[in-house]
Amino acid sequence: MSKVSPALPSVASALPAYVNGMRVGLLGGSFDPPHLAHRAISLFAIKRLKLDRVWWLVTPGNPLKADRVPHDLTERMEAARHMAHDPRIDVSCLESVIGTRYTSDTIRYLCRRASGLHFVWIMGADNLAQFHRWHDWRRIASEVPIAVIDRPPQSFRALASPTAQALARYRLPENQAASLAEQRTPAWVFLTGLKLQLSSTGLRNQDGSWRAS
Repeated sequence: MSKVSPALPSVASALPAYVNGMRVGLLGGSFDPPHLAHRAISLFAIKRLKLDRVWWLVTPGNPLKADRVPHDLTERMEAARHMAHDPRIDVSCLESVIGTRYTSDTIRYLCRRASGLHFVWIMGADNLAQFHRWHDWRRIASEVPIAVIDRPPQSFRALASPTAQALARYRLPENQAASLAEQRTPAWVFLTGLKLQLSSTGLRNQDGSWRAS
């Protein structure tokens, strides 16, 4: 007998609860595995950007890492919820429900579906360094403000990246970070002060399994 795959949740159940006017940070990734840096980045962004919520968008797969098969989505979702452990952090499998492959498409969907929210895309400095490789990255920057969290020793590489150079005139001073969510796009800020060096790659064994905590 063939195995029956569990039904995907509806969009309504995959989309975290919200009310218009909220400031919502979006943190996307495979979360394979989720770790303390994901939580620390989220809480840091909530404080510095004056956000109401951060949504973890657990992706079915990363187009830039097509050579590696991620853990089961349900397993990653459950682990992410356990790691988040904060009522201001919501974990969502929205991309698997709406069938988007690229961040640009997910953001466009969210901006239309929840047009009353003020979204901010959150990413680490390591992602800014290679953001120009993302599909339609310029559209992402035109849709939502971006908060980049410094992750030494990636600082110089990130700020010298093609994206940082292309968007240099739209960078806000760090002391204006609290206003980012309601800035006209493109707009971005580079946030310093978080000192936590963890990565999902460093928490995986060579065979892709998660290391015991």
